[in-house]
Amino acid sequence: MVNSSSHTYSKSNIDVVKINTSNKINLKRFAQNGQIQIYQSSYRGSYPFIIRDSLRNAAIGRKVLLIQFMKGGVKQGVENAVKLCGNLTWVRSSHSFDQYNFEEIENNKNFKKSIHESTIELWNFCKKEIKSGENDQIILDEIFLAIEMKIIDKDDLISTLENRFISGDVILTGTDIPKDLLLMANQITELRS
Repeated sequence: MVNSSSHTYSKSNIDVVKINTSNKINLKRFAQNGQIQIYQSSYRGSYPFIIRDSLRNAAIGRKVLLIQFMKGGVKQGVENAVKLCGNLTWVRSSHSFDQYNFEEIENNKNFKKSIHESTIELWNFCKKEIKSGENDQIILDEIFLAIEMKIIDKDDLISTLENRFISGDVILTGTDIPKDLLLMANQITELRS
């Protein structure tokens, strides 16, 4: 049941009809605090919905940075980022462990060094972006694998997250997540097969 009533106001009661605009109130808009979200899984390659959501966020006008640490691409890297939907910047390492046979990497020290250097270059780019506040959302895909492989220092990640520009969301994905980082998270999602 819906109740409705109509009120008629007399024109003689001008205070009710007229809105007083002489006392404007200055409202200040506060920036929403960004969250740290962690998505963990027991196996790699289980996060296609994060890429889907990043495309959706970019399409509605949010500025999104998607970094894939352990996935490489031909002629990719920081200088060759892919731009999608006008608001999504997608960056992969210029050399990665996914592109090559693991034994081939282990047996070639120069090759291994170039993979580590390209991952470090990507991490340095990420640190600058996290602190800049220019993105509404930053996704660090498989960053925990880079930590596990001792390419990125866990304490460096923690320090960067503590000193981030507070309004943007940071999403971290991977397996074997250090407890220190789990304690920092606003949201933890565990994906099961």
